Amino acid sequence: MSAATSGSSTSRQRLQATLNHRQPDRVCVDFGATPVTGIHVSAVTRLRQAVLGQQNDFRVKVTEPYQMLGELDDELRAALGIDVIGIPGRKSLFGTVPANWKPFTMNDGTQVLVSGDFHVTKDEAGETLVYPEGDTSAPPSGRMPAGGYFFDAVIRQEPIDEDRLDPEDNVEEFGLLSEDDLAYYRSMRDWLQQRADCGAMLVVPGAAFGDIALVPATFLKHPKGIRDVEEWYVSTVVRQGYVRTVFERQCEIAERNIATLIDLFGDSIDAAMITGTDFGTQRGPFISPTAYRDLFQPFHKRVNALIHARSSWKTFIHSCGSVYQLIPDFIEAGFDILNPVQCSAAEMDPVRLKKEYGQDVVFWGGGVDTQQTISFGTPQQVYDEVRQRIDIFNQDGGFVFNSIHNIQGPTPTENMLAMFRAVRDSAG
Repeated sequence: MSAATSGSSTSRQRLQATLNHRQPDRVCVDFGATPVTGIHVSAVTRLRQAVLGQQNDFRVKVTEPYQMLGELDDELRAALGIDVIGIPGRKSLFGTVPANWKPFTMNDGTQVLVSGDFHVTKDEAGETLVYPEGDTSAPPSGRMPAGGYFFDAVIRQEPIDEDRLDPEDNVEEFGLLSEDDLAYYRSMRDWLQQRADCGAMLVVPGAAFGDIALVPATFLKHPKGIRDVEEWYVSTVVRQGYVRTVFERQCEIAERNIATLIDLFGDSIDAAMITGTDFGTQRGPFISPTAYRDLFQPFHKRVNALIHARSSWKTFIHSCGSVYQLIPDFIEAGFDILNPVQCSAAEMDPVRLKKEYGQDVVFWGGGVDTQQTISFGTPQQVYDEVRQRIDIFNQDGGFVFNSIHNIQGPTPTENMLAMFRAVRDSAG
């Protein structure tokens, strides 16, 4: 199945119909367009071998080294019927740049490629340590357990002096796009133009207010400010003035960069990932609607309003967990797309979500449960769940098929194949 030419629509037409709540010719599919809709490099390697055959000298590239996500290249996307491609930021969460690829062996033995400035060491416990910008003279910023599949952030929190806390320290990583950044985005615009039949997602830099994956600043050699995960969450309650000042400065910079990117990419982009800040847990919201409206929504409104005023792009919010109570506030903030649609969480029943919000928000994800079904179920269970979710969510458009967050490394190949078979069969 070709991603660009299957059925009566191109992939981009399919995505645009979906984003505008029109019934597409078949369900639109994304894997790999964002850092929260991908597949682990080990799983991509096995999936590629199963679909395209063994290619002894081929190694999948690690496109996002924090989660060790693998590239879904043009050939594999076409074979799987994937419709959406993505433009990530120039640097990874470890500050590395995707160039000068070199071999690397995962803990499970998978042979992959990593960027040339991705440098690691092993400690006495067999854990893999990774360094910001590949600088092994700096303290490590990530740790992969022995036998693990991806990295955890190493917290490098300096002692906090309440009297000397400066919000500018938590704005260190935000700045106007550099000449290197602009050259990168121009090259990616050319890359998009060569794939004009595909739907396109831009990962907007610097607009993820309070994203806990970014707070430890694994890409900085010596981060300052509040960088401990627990301390940051505490700060959203007891240091709200500090956090609000950080968000205000961050938003000012993000708005200028977004305006630049709109001018650069124009209508070649269909959707923009704004934030990956999680507001839900398995059992309920992580934050009250009142707290969201007070601390986060004003900045989300500003970013979304700018994008909607100056472009045709639709805006994407990623939040794991039970966010049913927050969906009206996300809509009021101007978000068009909700991901990952964690149907296993409290109050996230797919039928209820589609009935109540299917005309107001595009559901991007929710196609199969990664906590249980695709990871531990049988191929038939995977197939049945995927068909059911497509039947529910894809009625009258407004649904981009993806799993609930990234597919993990040990996921059985047979289950991934069952998922894509169910997607194909749903087209009739």
